[in-house]
Amino acid sequence: MADSNCIFCAIAEGRIPATIVHQDADVVAFKDIAPQAPVHLVLVPREHFAGLNELTPDRARLVGRIALVAKELAEAQGCAANGWRLVSNCGPDAGQTVFHLHFHVLGGRPMAGKMV
Repeated sequence: MADSNCIFCAIAEGRIPATIVHQDADVVAFKDIAPQAPVHLVLVPREHFAGLNELTPDRARLVGRIALVAKELAEAQGCAANGWRLVSNCGPDAGQTVFHLHFHVLGGRPMAGKMV
């Protein structure tokens, strides 16, 4: 179910324009309006829920679907071979500013800071 006050729900429903790079029954992906890398896409489920803290067993398939779409988009954008990141900030202390589960695909250049 969509939230009428959520910007990502509005993008997924086509009420707010965005550069859509993928859409299917479950997932919408679009270019970030303030890219942090040459490839910076945002992937959102059509279903509205705030973030990974609201993940339930019945939503686990959806997160797997998002990961698969992210991989396909990284390949299509030409950054899969050299590497890319899939990031989801969960909560305000992690930097989440839009409280609709979303993932960022970042690639196209070496990323600063190594994560183990």
